[in-house]
Amino acid sequence: MNAVVLAVAVMLALSVMRVNVVLALFLGAVSGGLAGGLDIKTTLGAFTDGLGGGANIAISYGMLGAFAMAISVSGIPQWLAGKIIASVNRSNSTNNIRYFLLGSILLMAFSSQNLIPVHIAFIPILIPPLLGVFNSLNLDRRLVSSTLTFGLTATYMLVPVGFGDIYLTQILAGNLQANGLDIEASMMPMAMALPVSGMFFGLLIAIFWTYRKPRQYRSDNSTIAIEDAVLSTRAVVTVGTAVVLALGTQLTTGSMAMGAAIGFLTMVIGKVVDRREADSVFTQGMKMMALCGFTMISASGFAEVLRATGDIPGLVNAVENLVMGSQPLAALLMLLVGLLVTMGIGSSFSTLPIIATLYVPLALSLGFSPLATACIVGAAGALGDAGSPVSESTIGPTAGLDVDGQHDHIRDSVIPTFLHFNLPMIAFGWIAAMIL
Repeated sequence: MNAVVLAVAVMLALSVMRVNVVLALFLGAVSGGLAGGLDIKTTLGAFTDGLGGGANIAISYGMLGAFAMAISVSGIPQWLAGKIIASVNRSNSTNNIRYFLLGSILLMAFSSQNLIPVHIAFIPILIPPLLGVFNSLNLDRRLVSSTLTFGLTATYMLVPVGFGDIYLTQILAGNLQANGLDIEASMMPMAMALPVSGMFFGLLIAIFWTYRKPRQYRSDNSTIAIEDAVLSTRAVVTVGTAVVLALGTQLTTGSMAMGAAIGFLTMVIGKVVDRREADSVFTQGMKMMALCGFTMISASGFAEVLRATGDIPGLVNAVENLVMGSQPLAALLMLLVGLLVTMGIGSSFSTLPIIATLYVPLALSLGFSPLATACIVGAAGALGDAGSPVSESTIGPTAGLDVDGQHDHIRDSVIPTFLHFNLPMIAFGWIAAMIL
């Protein structure tokens, strides 16, 4: 069996069986390495070498968690959640509040990718104080997770601003052109429009069908917002200043960790976080995001083992041998291979350069147009970002929704987003490849 297929299958199977995702990644990497002809020493060496690739993301997550905890100490998220709960209690129609919340969360997720590129940093700040609101509405958290994941992924796949500029212009268009495809970067949104439409179709199904029914959760002190929370002017000004400085530092230096550190220090200097309690607040925030960090570090090691086996090109060669010149079959298999690889690596940004080198010559040899080729490569790279146990797009929502231990990462984030986004995206991406 192909080492990539085996490694991803083992990782996914163990994750579904509730084995910790970090351990599942490690065991999947070992299985794939051995199946790919590497001995145990070489496999472990490749895994260890790859760990450094996730260190920067891990430290960023830890610093963002500390900054989020500092903002939580200010009382602003609790005050906001309290106002929303008061509105819920006064409203005769909880559906209006429900859709308003989902729409607001979706807009914030959009903004985090394009307008204010903080990625998943807003989730541990915004979501935990709102859990009490979700509970009072009996809102299914699987729907919230799906909404967040859609906002985190669909926007960078369609809008060439912020992270979208990185994915569409720098990575997708850059790799297509580097591999001999004559196409303008401005054509990338058009190439990705139909695949993203498939994701939107899946989101509508989740909202109006799959998760429309109420779901009850246990309420406790960690999820109940205080309606009469009082804010001081100093807290509001300090938090506003900290957010602006954190964002400015991130955009200037390109470092989320540096931005979060500046924001945290601003909160301490502004006395929103008591100097004597700063270490405790910082540690709590780091703990909140620790699993996310370890998961991303392990995912980097897993991805390095997959590369070391050399079986990713073999997987593409197998596709070429199977299709026998058939465009419809080739498009479908290329999308499925992209899904498999991205679910293992956990990042569309990391997957796309790998598959572009292999897919562009294959697509051109089969007679696909430049726009159809861009669609196949872009969609194949993004497939699996939603629905992967090791993707930031599922880890981030889980980090916010599982603060009280009532949101399972695999069953409540990974499986719902896989079903509602990856499957429609395969269908719409295949249609796009056929008509573009």
